[in-house]
Parts: sequence; C-alpha cells; structure tokens
Amino acid sequence: MMNLHKFAKTGLFRKIGIILAIFIIVPAVTGCGVSRKFQRLRTINSLFDEKHIVENFRSLPEVIPYHVVQKGDSVFEFGTAYQDLPENFEYKNKIWNTEKLMKDTWTTGLLVIKDDQIRFEKYYLGNTPDTLSISWSVGKSFVSALIGIAIEEGYIENIQIPVSDIVPELKKTGYDGVKLKDVLQMSSGVGFDEDYSSFFSDINRMGRAIALGSSINEFAASLEREREPGTVNHYVSMDTQVLGMVLKAVTGKTPSKYLEEKIWKKIGMQADAKWLTDDDEMELVFGTLNVTVRDYARFGRLYAKYGDWDGEQVVPRQWVIDSTTPGEPYLMPGATIYKLGYGYQWWIPEHPKKDFVARGVYGQYIYVNPDKQVVIVKTSAFPFWTMESETNDVVMSWFQYMAENI
Repeated sequence: MMNLHKFAKTGLFRKIGIILAIFIIVPAVTGCGVSRKFQRLRTINSLFDEKHIVENFRSLPEVIPYHVVQKGDSVFEFGTAYQDLPENFEYKNKIWNTEKLMKDTWTTGLLVIKDDQIRFEKYYLGNTPDTLSISWSVGKSFVSALIGIAIEEGYIENIQIPVSDIVPELKKTGYDGVKLKDVLQMSSGVGFDEDYSSFFSDINRMGRAIALGSSINEFAASLEREREPGTVNHYVSMDTQVLGMVLKAVTGKTPSKYLEEKIWKKIGMQADAKWLTDDDEMELVFGTLNVTVRDYARFGRLYAKYGDWDGEQVVPRQWVIDSTTPGEPYLMPGATIYKLGYGYQWWIPEHPKKDFVARGVYGQYIYVNPDKQVVIVKTSAFPFWTMESETNDVVMSWFQYMAENI
C-alpha cells in the first residue's frame, strides 16, 4: 500500500482533497451526522477563515484529542499596579495608535507585566482571563525549555548528538544524521513548505492528515533532505515535532507529563493546560498548547528570571541564555527571511535590546525583556497575519516601545 504521506504529494490526492474540501463544508444534506474525524477535517479546513478563526482558536480541544497538563496546588499571583498604556508610538516616521493596533490585529488577550506587577490587562472578541488560547508556535519555546531540562538531567548528552541516534525511526529519513542543535535552530535541512495560505502546502497537508487520524511522527519521518543541515535557517514546524519525539524517547514520558512535572507544577500556573494530540496520543508539539494568558506570562517570567523561580533553577540559566542568542551568522537578526534572529526555538527582534520573543502564527506572542523585567503576552486571531508583514513588524516594535515606556 502506498505510504499516506507520499500519496499526499501526488496529483490524485490533490484532486481528492479539493473534492473533500468542497464536500465537507456543505451542510449535511442526508440528515446523518458526520464522523468525528470529518468534523475535525471540517474545522481544520476552515481553521483560519475570517468568520471562524476567533472561535476556532479557543475551542480546538472540543474537536481534537488532547492531554491535560495539570496545575499544582498553589498559584503564583502577580501584583497589580494598573496604568494606561502610551496612547501612541512612532514606527518608521509614522504614528501608530495602540488601541487601534490591538483591534486591527484581532487581539483576543493582552497582558503587560513589569516587575511582577500587572500594568495592563484586557480581553477582546469574547475571550476572558479563563480562556485557553491556542499557542501555535509560541509552544515551541516551551519544548525548547524541556530539551534544556532533559540535558541538565542527563537524559541527553549534548546538542551535537544526531536525533536519529536517539530516535531510530528517523534513520533513513530527512533527519538522518542531523544534529539536535540544527533541529533546535530550525536548520535541519529538510524540505517543508510552511505557507498557511496555500491549500496544498506541507503545513496544511499535515493538518488534514492529523484530522483524518494519521500519525504526526510518521509525517515528520516522511520528510526528505533539501539542503545541508546547519547552513540555512528554514522554518520547519516538524523540526519541533522531532524535538518532541526526542523528549519522549529519552525520558520515557509524554511531553505533557514532562511539562507538568518540570514546569507547570513548579511555577504556580493557575489552570490546567491542554496539549492537542494525534490519534496515537502523541502531542502535536509543534504548536498546539492551549493556555491562559496569565499562564503564558508566568512562563515568560520564568525566562525573564533566566530560568530561576524564586530560588529554584527550573530551567538551566545557561540554556536560557543560549536559547535566546543566535549562534550562527545565518541566525542573526536580519539574516532570516523573517528579519528576526533565531536561537533555540526563540526569536530575537531585528533591533535587539537584550530581549526575545516566543512567536506564533496569526499573532501569538510572549515578549520578554529581562533587563526591564517586562513580560508582554498578546494572543490574537488575526486572519490577515500572513499578508500583513508591516503590521507584524509594528507589533514587534510596539513591544520594545512598551518595555521602555511603562
């Protein structure tokens, strides 16, 4: 039988995909309920549609399986010192209005913290402080933290080890012989099209495969080598999935359980998180954590303190530094196609001020400035994110402006 992922690349699959896409978005004319998998497929096919994106981003656990990441017995509470944010700011000789920028980018939650005090908090478009918002690639930074912890605990010798030595399923694949470091830096060399606006891109093809019950790990293993590893920063969400495979192989625990034990219960999270899985119960670690805005901020605080949580080194300090420092010329700010620098699953602004950011598609952010002790969380459901590069640049500039002016 032809491998599902290879079949997915054929012209015949594309024709079938179009037929399925047309069929499943038409209301059921037979009166019969569709299967759960087709409900999932219908949701995924409309995931980023303007009419559905806001609700989809807060309700995916209703249609996709998940593991619970349980909170601990105590909650870390931020103090409060509310203030108005600067009304306007300047970017490239143009004046931008803060509130308009938030509305124009379909913000669903905004939290600004300085010195462990909430300076501003607001929710939009029906979200509340208790809403679990999808992380998308912000979740990659959580996975990076877990890799650093696993190295500190001796599960992984160092980041020079090929991932295929840790996960045998990756031998004779695009990841065969690729160093863990190159995977962390999105420089694995595998081919992957992450164009969310293209129905037949690898990232959207992956979503449909998950909806129909395919294994995410098998999908990652189906990718092929495109270039020499460790030479070019090419953003590949499956690189993070490989990190999840590594974590599970070395710890013997699911990424959810490891996150729960090593971070969630240690830093006073207020709510259980939900990490989406495939039908094999493997977490979709490339970006499907569902977390409250304040809990995103608690994770940001952990990195603002260089991994220390009130006297306990939860994430190794050197790992935090290395993760947020571009280590190669092709990772420097301005060198990547997104203009930002890249570390170990963390972004560095184009004009860095010792700050860094976890960033997810359609407008998810955890901005961290350790020097200013500022953490800003912005969740969004911005359907035009892929087309509004200038607006996305403005948001990054706004974070830096806020850090200097609150």
